[in-house]
Amino acid sequence: PRSKQGVSSAASDGDKRQAELNQKAGDAIKTYIEKQNLGLSGLTVAFDGASGKVTLGGSAPSEEAAEKAALSAGNVASVNSVDNNLQYPAGTASQYHDVVSGDTLSAIAKKYYGDANKYNVIFEANKPMLSDPNKIYPGQKLRIPAL
Repeated sequence: PRSKQGVSSAASDGDKRQAELNQKAGDAIKTYIEKQNLGLSGLTVAFDGASGKVTLGGSAPSEEAAEKAALSAGNVASVNSVDNNLQYPAGTASQYHDVVSGDTLSAIAKKYYGDANKYNVIFEANKPMLSDPNKIYPGQKLRIPAL
C-alpha cells in the first residue's frame, strides 16, 4: 500500500507542477493580450500545455477586439489553438488568413477583396500585432475584416 501512495503522491506533484506551469503561461499570455489595449473586461486566460490550447473568457467592446485578442494569443509561441469565448456585441464576422511564404498584404488584399490597394484595411485590422505592413511572416494568422 505504501508504494501506491508514493506513486499517487508523485503523480499529484507532477500534476501540481504542470498546473503551475499552465497558470504561469496563461498569466503571461493574459499580460500580453492586455498590453494590446483592446478594451477587454474581465479577461480570463487558461492555457493547457499538453494540447497548446488557450481558452479566453470575459468581454470585448467589439467583435474586432475579441478577434484581435484571439490573434494575440494564437501568435504566442507554443500556442496551437485558441478557444475564444469572449462576449461582444453582434457585428460582421471576419475571415482569417494563415500567412505563407511569399505572401504580402497586397496579395492577401487582392485575394479577399479583389483589390491589392486595400492592403491597409488588413494592416489596420491587425494593429498593434503588426507594426509595419511589410513585416508579416509565415505561420502568422491575420484577421481579414469584412469591407
